[in-house]
Amino acid sequence: MSASPITRRVEDDVPRYNDEVAVGEDLEFQRKWWKFENAVWVFFGIIIVCDVLGVFGRGWLAKAQATTPDRAVVLSYERMERAFTPSILDLEISQNAIRDGKVTVFVSGSVVKDLGAARISPQPLTSTIGNDGYTYVFPATTSPATIQIALSPPSAGLRHFRVQVAGSEAIEASVFVFP
Repeated sequence: MSASPITRRVEDDVPRYNDEVAVGEDLEFQRKWWKFENAVWVFFGIIIVCDVLGVFGRGWLAKAQATTPDRAVVLSYERMERAFTPSILDLEISQNAIRDGKVTVFVSGSVVKDLGAARISPQPLTSTIGNDGYTYVFPATTSPATIQIALSPPSAGLRHFRVQVAGSEAIEASVFVFP
C-alpha cells in the first residue's frame, strides 16, 4: 500500500469578505495617514483664514493707515498688494497743511517706479522732479483736501516709500507686493 499524500490547507490571517476577497489592513499605516490628513486640513484651514483676513491682500489686515504726529496728514494704503493689480493710495490733508489754497506734496520716486503710480487725482497744478522723488502742487479748495494716487505695482517684492506734505513731517511706509 502506498502512502497517501497528506494535504493540508494553508491558513492565513488576512480577513476575507464573503470568503472570497482578502481585505487586509495596516492599522499603523492608517494612523499615520490620519495624522497626515489632519495636518493638511489644519494647514489649508490656516491658509483660508489668512486669506479671508487679508494677509494676501484686499482684506482687513491688508489695509493700513499712517499719520503725522500733528495729524495734519493721514495716509491710507494697502500694505499687501498683488503685482499688476490696481490699488489706491489716499492722502487726506487737514487745514493746517494747506497754504494759500494750495498743498505741496513730495512723493518718493519709489511710488512711481516700484509701485507703478499711474494716475493722480486731482490733477496737480505743477510737478517737479528732484531729490529722489516728485514734488506736486495741488489746489486745495476744501478741507480736508484729498489726493489719490492710483497704483499698479509692476513686480513682486517689499517696496518702501515716503510721502511728505510741506510744513509737516514725512510718512515712511512699506508695501509687500505678491506675485
